[in-house]
Amino acid sequence: AKPDVAVLTVGVSANGSSVKTAQEQINLNINKVTEAIKKLGISPDDIKTTNYSINPNIDYREGNQRVTGYSASTNLSIKVKEIDKVNSVIEAATGSGANQIGGVSFEVSDKQKAQNEAREMAVRQAKKKAEDATKIAGFKLGKVINYSEELPLDRGPIPLYAQGASEIQAKDTQVEPGSSEIKVMVTLSYEIL
Repeated sequence: AKPDVAVLTVGVSANGSSVKTAQEQINLNINKVTEAIKKLGISPDDIKTTNYSINPNIDYREGNQRVTGYSASTNLSIKVKEIDKVNSVIEAATGSGANQIGGVSFEVSDKQKAQNEAREMAVRQAKKKAEDATKIAGFKLGKVINYSEELPLDRGPIPLYAQGASEIQAKDTQVEPGSSEIKVMVTLSYEIL
């Protein structure tokens, strides 16, 4: 199935001589990032703070502990429902102050529908195999007496790589959704006549 939703993490980190200066810096920058992302049409409901931390920078030299400043960071998780906007969201985030990109994952929004389609295909294939086996072995199939299925773990997206990727200019962000493999394995047990 082709993914139709992306979730990416962007963040801002900064250092300051006090908690207040470090905090002011990350707040200023993350607000710029949020506004830039919203201008692309991303709903505020799809932008969520996932981390906000401030920690002292400690110098341990000469056997003493001395606070030399503070490090602050904050991260946003952004759900992009128009998958063709992923590259633009990354560029808008980094262009407006994000200095951390934590990752991108791609999802199929209606996974149940994709599983149902896979289930239907699996049952058709299992029936065909059973029918082929009857021709070879010389028996007839009765009714289905047992059905079981397994949903193997999702392997996640399978990236698609463009040929001549080295020719893509570095200035453009190029994140590809690839495809997500949705598997359903079925076992049909028949009465044999």
